[in-house]
Amino acid sequence: MIDISEKTLQDLEFPTICKQLAEFCLTEKGKEKALALVPKISHKRSYFSLLQTQEYKSSSWQEVRIPNHGFDKIDKELDLLGIENSRLELNSFRKLKELSITATTLQLHFEKYKEVYPMLYQTSSSIEHTLFIHQRIEEVVNRFGEIKNEASPLLQQIRKNLNSVKSKIGSSFASALGRYSSYGYLDDIRESIVENVRVLAVTAMHRRKVKGRVLGHSKTGSIVYIQPEETQHYDTEFNNLQYEEHEEIQRILLALTDALRPFVNALNDYQKFLSEIDLISAKVKYAELYNGILPKLTKDKEIYLKDAFHPLLLIDNNKKNTKTYPQDIRLDKDNQIIVISGPNAGGKSITLKTVGLVQLMLHTGMLVPVHEYSRLTFFDKILTDIGDNQSIENHLSTYSYRLKNMRKFLKKCDENTLFLIDEFGTGTDPELGGALAETFLEVFYEKQSFGIITTHYANLKMMANENKEIVNANMMFDAHSLEPIFKLKLGEAGSSFTFEVAQKNGIPYSLINRSKKKVERGKIRFDKSIAKLQMERSKLAKTNSELQNKKQEAAEEQEKFDEINARIQDKLEKYQELYDSNQRMINLGEKINSIGEKYFNSKNKKQLISDFLKVIEKENSKRIKETKKEQQRKKREEHRVKQELSKKVEKIREKKKVEKEKKAEKEKLQEQKPKVKLKLNDSVRMVDGKAVGTINKFEKNKVVVNYGAFTTSVSEEQLELVKRAK
Repeated sequence: MIDISEKTLQDLEFPTICKQLAEFCLTEKGKEKALALVPKISHKRSYFSLLQTQEYKSSSWQEVRIPNHGFDKIDKELDLLGIENSRLELNSFRKLKELSITATTLQLHFEKYKEVYPMLYQTSSSIEHTLFIHQRIEEVVNRFGEIKNEASPLLQQIRKNLNSVKSKIGSSFASALGRYSSYGYLDDIRESIVENVRVLAVTAMHRRKVKGRVLGHSKTGSIVYIQPEETQHYDTEFNNLQYEEHEEIQRILLALTDALRPFVNALNDYQKFLSEIDLISAKVKYAELYNGILPKLTKDKEIYLKDAFHPLLLIDNNKKNTKTYPQDIRLDKDNQIIVISGPNAGGKSITLKTVGLVQLMLHTGMLVPVHEYSRLTFFDKILTDIGDNQSIENHLSTYSYRLKNMRKFLKKCDENTLFLIDEFGTGTDPELGGALAETFLEVFYEKQSFGIITTHYANLKMMANENKEIVNANMMFDAHSLEPIFKLKLGEAGSSFTFEVAQKNGIPYSLINRSKKKVERGKIRFDKSIAKLQMERSKLAKTNSELQNKKQEAAEEQEKFDEINARIQDKLEKYQELYDSNQRMINLGEKINSIGEKYFNSKNKKQLISDFLKVIEKENSKRIKETKKEQQRKKREEHRVKQELSKKVEKIREKKKVEKEKKAEKEKLQEQKPKVKLKLNDSVRMVDGKAVGTINKFEKNKVVVNYGAFTTSVSEEQLELVKRAK
C-alpha cells in the first residue's frame, strides 16, 4: 500500500503539474480526472499505468493512429436513466450515441492491434462491448439529431397528413393571394409571416373587403395582416396534427429511454474508459513539453537520475528561452543518504524537488524528464519537509511544527521509504538543533531509508564524511564571481560562502573580520578549507575542460589528415595500376597489329593462328609469374610480421626478467639492511612513496603519521626513515 500524503503533494507542487496536465485533456471528465490525479495505490498499478502511457505514445510511430476519443459528459443522462419512468431529451440521445460509437470503435481498434497495445487492450476488453446502444438510437434518430419518420407507423402517418395539410394550406393561400391581388386590395409586399402564420398584407382602406382573421398591422397602420378564411380551417387541422406529432415523439423517446435503461452501467463504463483514454493522451501530449520518457524501472532499491530536470522549471524556462541545468543524482545501498550543502539560491531545494516530482510522476503513470539511461524504482512511502512550515492554525512555531513532522518521519520510515528534507534541523539554536538533526539522521540511516537533505550544519557534513553510505554533495558555486552554477557535485561538502557573499554585497571588511572572530576558529578554517577546495576544483575542471577540447580538436585534425593521406595514397595506387594496365594493353595491341599486317601480306591462316597462340601463351606465362610473385610477397610479409611479433614478445620477456631480477635484488638488499627502529617525531615516508610525514604516536601495532593536511595509521613495516627527530 502506497503512503504519500496530501502534504507531500503540496510540498512538491504536484497540483501545479495536474493543472498543466488538465489543459491537454479534450473532455470535461478527462480534465476532472487530471485535476484529481494522485499516486496509484500499488506499484503494480503504477507500472501498468506507465505502460499504458508508453503504448499511447508509441501510436505516433504506427501506420494506423488511435481513433478519436472525444465525448460529451453524460452524468445527467445517467442520473435520469436511474429513475424509473424518466424520459431523456432528444439531444441526450445524440450524446449517448456518439459516446457508444466512440467507445466501441476504440475497443475494436485495441482488439485488432492488441499485440501493439496489450495494456490498453486489457483495459478496453474489461468493459462490456455492445452495438445495441447506438444501433437502437440510430433506428429512431437520424444523423441530424431529428426523429425519423420511420420511428413508428403512427408518426409516419401523422407526418404524411401534416405534409398533405401543408400542401392544402399553401394552395388555398395562393388562391386567396391571387384573387385579392387582382382586386387591388393588397400592398406592394403582398404577404408576410405573423406568429408563424402566412398572412396577406392588406391595405387599411380595404380591410373590410377581405374575409379572414386579423393577426396584426404595421407600425404606421397602413397595412393590416389577415389570415384568409380559406386557410383557417386547414390551420386548425395542422395545429392538431402538430400536437399529435409532439405526443407521439414523446412516447417514442420514452420507449427509447426504457430500451437503454438496462445499459446504464455499460454507458457509465464507457464514460470512465474514454475519460481514462483522454487522461493518457494528455499525459503523452504534456510529456512533449519536457521530453518525458519511460526510464528503466528496477526491483533493486536505487535511484539513478541522469540529466534529470525539474519539469515545471524546464517548461517555464523554455517559454522564456532560458537555460535549465540538468542534474545527475544517485541513491543506492552505497549512497543511501545525500547531504547537500552550499550557499542559498544555489539550487538545493530545486534538486530536492526534482527527485520528489520524478517519483510522484512515476507513481501516477506519467513520463519523466530524464535521460534514457536513468534507472528508478518505486517507494512505498515518500516523506517531505520542504518550505515554510509554521502552523498558524495550531499556534505552532516553525521548529515545533518540524519536530511534529519529524516524529511522523521516525515512526513511518523504513527500507522502502524516500525522505526529502529541506534545511534539515533549522528553526532553533544551531548547536542544539544540529545535534538533534544528527541523531535523526542516524535513525534514518539505521532504518535503511533512502533520502536527500539540505543543510548548512557542519556536524552533518562531518557525519556524511565519516559514514560510507551517507554522501556529501554540494551545489557548485563560482568562487570568483560568487554566482551559482546549478550543478550538483557528489562526494564533497559545500561552503556556505557566508562571509564572501556578505563582502560582495558591500558589507565592510572590518565588520566581516569582527564577525569571524566571534565564530570558533576551527569552524571558519573548516568552511574556508571547503571553499578553497571548491575554488581549486573549479580551476581544475576548467583546465581539464580546455585540455579535453584541445585534445579533441587535435584528434579531429589528425583524423582529417589521415583520411586525406589515405585517399591520396589510394588514388596513387589506382593511377599506378591503371598506368600499368594501359601499358600492357598498348604492348599487346602492337603485337596483334603486327600479326595482322603479316597476315594481310601473306594470307597464311596457319601462320596467323600460330603467331596469335604464341602471343597468348607468352601473356599467360607472364600471368603465372605475377601470381607466383604475389604469393611470395605475401609469404615474405607474413614472415616479417611473425618476426616482429617474436621480437616484441622477446622484449616483453626480457623486460619482465629484468624487473624480476631488480625486485629480487631490492628484496635481498632490504633483508641485508638492518631495520631501523622508528621513534616519535621521526620524519618518515611510505616504502616506494614520496610524501614525508611525522610520527605522532604508536598504537596497537600501528603508527599514526601526520602529513599536515591529514593523518593516517599504517604498519611500521610499510614505513622507512627519512630523518631522525632532533
